[in-house]
Amino acid sequence: MKDKSKTKKNKTKKKKKELDIEVKDAAQVKEGDLDDKQIVIINNIQPPDAEMPELRTMSLYGDITEQKGSEIVAGLLFLESSALRAGLSDPNDPESEPIVFSKSINMFISTHGGCASDMFSILDVMEMVKNRTCDIETTGIGKVMSAGVPILAAGTKGKRKVGKNCRIMLHNVMAGAGGTIFNMENELEEIKWVQDRYIETLAGYTKMTKAKIKKMLKTQRDVYISAEEAINLGIADEII
Repeated sequence: MKDKSKTKKNKTKKKKKELDIEVKDAAQVKEGDLDDKQIVIINNIQPPDAEMPELRTMSLYGDITEQKGSEIVAGLLFLESSALRAGLSDPNDPESEPIVFSKSINMFISTHGGCASDMFSILDVMEMVKNRTCDIETTGIGKVMSAGVPILAAGTKGKRKVGKNCRIMLHNVMAGAGGTIFNMENELEEIKWVQDRYIETLAGYTKMTKAKIKKMLKTQRDVYISAEEAINLGIADEII
């Protein structure tokens, strides 16, 4: 017969050991710290000797939908969480000044475009990540059209690339409306807002003025742009 009081006592000890928690800054975590206790890291700066995943690349491939938008946003936030690194100003001198640096996120883009609201959600998160954590390198391959163009142009300036065979296309916002005349008038106002915001956003990321973009779109036809033209217009910085 087992001694129940002894068994209960052992379980209590085991439970206490499992709950032995220490809060540390990430840079203070050392090898062996996790042997007897759980370390709660209070920031996302990785210690100098931590293994850093080399693959920091994501792709926006296909139509920009709500599902695709949520995947891109989640991917950006996930890669941002491991972007900051603790290191030394001189890696060869252990007594040199400690520094914090960031690693870029690489985004490959190949899309016919898609939903404007999902495009704006991706752009907003890209801006947030760039402003608070790290650069985002964008690369357009194959085709970058419609809603995909501002996303390519939204990469960190100097780090926006485009394939030599990539085709870029701009066009007017397309939408449909139905119902009562009041509903249709309301939808028309929203379409105009999206069109104006699209032009303003693209102008902000490129060398093109709002007037120039409006003139390009006034033909009511799809406007195709080569890789070389994309560089001249400030949509990208380099041809790969």
